[in-house]
Amino acid sequence: MQCSIARTYEVVGEPWSPLIIRDVFLGTSRFDGLQRNLGISRKVLTQRLAWLAERGIIERRPYSERPPRHEYVLTAKGRAFYEVLLAMAAWGDRWTAGDDGPPALFRHRSCGKVIRAEVRCSECGDRLHATDIEVVPGPGFRAATV
Repeated sequence: MQCSIARTYEVVGEPWSPLIIRDVFLGTSRFDGLQRNLGISRKVLTQRLAWLAERGIIERRPYSERPPRHEYVLTAKGRAFYEVLLAMAAWGDRWTAGDDGPPALFRHRSCGKVIRAEVRCSECGDRLHATDIEVVPGPGFRAATV
């Protein structure tokens, strides 16, 4: 598909991949820790880790030769996806957190303040809302042939 949302969804668009990326970002880098934190079956976790590695989201690195063991780290591509997760968390905090409030807070390392992700215009810096956006064909657009 020509749609960047559909292409992204193809890489990480099932429930486990974003959660694996989240946990690896937060420092859980070994298979057993991921399996325990997520409550995911070993088979599904193995499949998802292989899928994410094949697509350049995570990298598998050995940490023990005997027995052979690996840990998982985010690539630059995987770390960049965490920005998508921040936007998802902001939406979830607003619409699903309920009276208890958000389950996690995000602190900006540079200024030390607790923040929430916001989508802003890359040109003027204004905060963006769905009603502010107009979609126009980009350089990768190909008209459908009939």
